[in-house]
Amino acid sequence: MAVKRDYYEVLGVNRGASDSELKKAYRKLAKKYHPDMNPGDAHAEQMFKEATEAYEVLSDPEKRKMYDQFGHAAFDGSASGFQQGNPGGGPGGTTYREFHFNSNDGSMDDIFGDIFGGMFHGFDQGGFGSSQGFTGSSGFGGSRGFNSSGFGGGFSGRQKGSDLTSEINVTFDEAVNGCDKVFRFSRGNGSTQSLQVHIPAGIEDGKTIRLRGKGMPGSGGGEPGDLLLEVHVGSRPGFERKGMDVYTTANIPFTTAVLGGEAMVQTLNGRVLCKIAPGTQSGTKIRLRGKGIVSMKNPSVHGDLYVTVQIQVPRNLNPGAKQKLREFERACG
Repeated sequence: MAVKRDYYEVLGVNRGASDSELKKAYRKLAKKYHPDMNPGDAHAEQMFKEATEAYEVLSDPEKRKMYDQFGHAAFDGSASGFQQGNPGGGPGGTTYREFHFNSNDGSMDDIFGDIFGGMFHGFDQGGFGSSQGFTGSSGFGGSRGFNSSGFGGGFSGRQKGSDLTSEINVTFDEAVNGCDKVFRFSRGNGSTQSLQVHIPAGIEDGKTIRLRGKGMPGSGGGEPGDLLLEVHVGSRPGFERKGMDVYTTANIPFTTAVLGGEAMVQTLNGRVLCKIAPGTQSGTKIRLRGKGIVSMKNPSVHGDLYVTVQIQVPRNLNPGAKQKLREFERACG
């Protein structure tokens, strides 16, 4: 009989590993070696069994304490104090050998759901957590679920449906203010469907909206998949978006730039008067706080609007205006 490896070594963690470190390590191994990811690979199947058995013990505080004190002997009956009086009905008393998916930081169903997107959610009696679960010495026992020769009965539980993807186009203003839109998408079987979706205010180009339960139907009574809707935001002349901030330009008269005053500036939601300081140069940036894009996380938070000043040089001056401008030049020189 092959010597069983240390459980900590199996998961690749040290003996002082935290619950979250154990879970992270197991998740990584389960995803790598799961039989559905490695069909027909006996080595991967064995590695998966080994990792699952190790995690089942180390994720349970009581079993981990026993293992830290007695090692594998805590579960194979060779350690003093762990013989139990016939819990399984065998002659002369048997040892505690069954491992069930009852980790203290979340069920195995939750872990596999995280890894495989709900593929293993809601197993029936043949799945995880049944009384015919995992045996401590021989690996995976029971006529249903996993067995010592492999994954005999397979998974008899519900399987979540596949996710679908689609796209939707919105205007710059629709993305800024939010809106409800109806769109059509293909279900992958040749049919199309129309849905109404809410576009949240402040959404950026390329972001994805998840419509839960709008994907392909599940099998065996499993829940349907989701529809992942990628949003494409159009442009608006005169405005450029960078995150929650918006950039635009404003043309102001030469005299206003020189003497100071007020200028009308176009914002996302209308025109406002903006104060212009005397001597403002072309290219100067004016910051209008809170006039940018609303935050999707906090509707009370907005970005800023940055206005770049462009000075309008007067054209087609009449003789009198030109004379005054020359006088101005001499006065300044």
